[in-house]
Amino acid sequence: MSEAASQRSPARHRLHWLWGVAAAAAVIYFASICLGIEREASRQEIHSADAIVVFGAAEYVGHPSPVYRARLDHAFDLFQRGVAPVVITTGGAAADPSFSEGGVGHDYLMHRGIPDSALIAETQGSDTAQSAERIAVIMRANHMRSCVAVSDAYHVFRILKLLEHQGVQVYVSPRPDSRPHALWQRAEAVLREASSYILWRVHIA
Repeated sequence: MSEAASQRSPARHRLHWLWGVAAAAAVIYFASICLGIEREASRQEIHSADAIVVFGAAEYVGHPSPVYRARLDHAFDLFQRGVAPVVITTGGAAADPSFSEGGVGHDYLMHRGIPDSALIAETQGSDTAQSAERIAVIMRANHMRSCVAVSDAYHVFRILKLLEHQGVQVYVSPRPDSRPHALWQRAEAVLREASSYILWRVHIA
């Protein structure tokens, strides 16, 4: 072996070792996020707060989808139990500009009996991160500091982190029976949420 080659060999081994350490750290970090998502998915924090925040889902010509309706019904139950005096519904318009997820949620809860004075609709957010930013603005404007966040089980971890980043004190209350039943569906949901969370972290870094 030439002298140059012998000098390159330790450097190559060192580089491979560094890559290995970095890869192991990335795997550990990703796994910790997945565990956090699982942990928050099983948590029900029925805690007094300034507001109940319902994260939007699909709506069809002014009517909430079954998933969104289940979230709204859970928020209605929390409101009826006196968890918070205000419900904030979230989500902007999708294909049909005549309706927004936040507006549809507002109207659904009002028809169920929550007074309009206890409802606030956030109608500009195009995704979870934007809705979290808008919620924080709304809460600050109304002198609110804490909320109970309602969504699906594997969604609440990311919601928790997004709202905490905005300075909001957050309790999570996923809608009942919102975990997928099939193991592969659960794994897919966790991996999707973990990836979305990490992309957000990279974006704000």
